[in-house]
Amino acid sequence: MKRAACVASQAAVSINQNISETPMTQKTAIFPEGRHALYEKHGYSAAIQSKDLLFVSGQVGSLQDGSAEIDFKQQVALAFENLRQTLAAAGCTFDDVIDVTTFHTDPENQLASVLSVKDDIFKAPPYPAWTAVGVTWLAGFDFEIKVIARLPNAVSESQD
Repeated sequence: MKRAACVASQAAVSINQNISETPMTQKTAIFPEGRHALYEKHGYSAAIQSKDLLFVSGQVGSLQDGSAEIDFKQQVALAFENLRQTLAAAGCTFDDVIDVTTFHTDPENQLASVLSVKDDIFKAPPYPAWTAVGVTWLAGFDFEIKVIARLPNAVSESQD
């Protein structure tokens, strides 16, 4: 029994050494046109491209000055529009989205509005994977959406 534990421990050390010796993956920050300063002010990127994937930060229904749209359904629509602009900055569309996470301050009362906007964007299968999370605070907003997308050029290049 001690021998098996020792072998397992040596394997874990070997795996950890291999991970630490692996160079960092190349990553590129992506910003939608005209909104770079807003992200710089808060110290994060709108999206990060890593190989053939695009990881988009949470998008909210913010107006050009960063303040929240008051009307909830319009806030959701604006969050999707801000997401569209971020995707476009990387050469993606909503068709490239593979995973969606949404955050809601009042899911039970907001879901119908969110679904009506979402259904106008993701109209046909295959739909992206989607996780909806209820939260108590979103910095003055009531809805946030973050996604992972596959870069279309990377997909076609890998299939050649």
